[in-house]
Amino acid sequence: MKKNSLVVIAILVMFVLAACGGSKEESTSADKEEKESEPTTITYESESGPVEVPADPQRVLVLSSFAGNVMALDVSLVGVDSWSKMNPRFADKLAGVEEVTDENLEKIIELDPDLIVGLSNIKNVEKLKEIAPTVTFTYGAVDYLTQHVEIGKLLNKEKEAQAWVDDFKTRTQQLGDDVKAEIGEDATVTVIESFDKQLYVFGDNWGRGTEILYQEMGLKMPEKVKEMALSDGYYALSAEVLPEFTGDYLIFSKHKDADNSFEETETFKNIPAVKNNQLYTVDAMEFYFNDPLTLDYQLEFFKESFLGN
Repeated sequence: MKKNSLVVIAILVMFVLAACGGSKEESTSADKEEKESEPTTITYESESGPVEVPADPQRVLVLSSFAGNVMALDVSLVGVDSWSKMNPRFADKLAGVEEVTDENLEKIIELDPDLIVGLSNIKNVEKLKEIAPTVTFTYGAVDYLTQHVEIGKLLNKEKEAQAWVDDFKTRTQQLGDDVKAEIGEDATVTVIESFDKQLYVFGDNWGRGTEILYQEMGLKMPEKVKEMALSDGYYALSAEVLPEFTGDYLIFSKHKDADNSFEETETFKNIPAVKNNQLYTVDAMEFYFNDPLTLDYQLEFFKESFLGN
């Protein structure tokens, strides 16, 4: 009787193991079929028409502006433009990524990209399309957050892009409320940049943190800035007239190799924002773009500058 019981138990164990094995095989088979049934390409509706692009791009090449957007969505890059490559904050992420231009077609071919992205003013677009699917965007055709969502669509990561945008808007609007409570609803902010031998003042959509300050945080720009820079996005001016454009607070996006001698002039030193220690200076190469990586950095900089935490 005891021997028979052991035989029955052994048979039952065999059945259980067989069932588990069959279930595992069926699961593996189902996963394999599902993976094989997933499309390898998607159609992205670009501003120039539909483009068939990889559903899971692995070797993206960015010729202008959008490297930070791609990196923020954890997609691999094989080549980027010189401005992105020079950004100190991108250095670690772009280690091993080649610097490329729209004219170096041989190098682009060697990099074997599966997707090429850039602004609409890049050269050799038709030749680039022969190398890999190529999608271009016109700067300012959509707002900067919609632009990130569009990059998300292109990379088949729209949900991830939209989630970041929603979270970013919540964080920036909260900071705007906190800053206005600290400095006053009517306080004004000016953003300037030195480049080569020229000074520029910016409107609300030309990078350098302007989108955060004016669009999301709701801070005010001086009337002179609104008059001269809001429409075109930027305005070139001389150091002599800078006081007319400077608000209660001044953000200085500084190129270290530019002519910054105006900082030593009495005209600059006597600007109220400068005298009141309400001048906040940043490295222009870190502050240049309006991609998620840069925007997060800009947001933290403004939080620390205006609130001290």
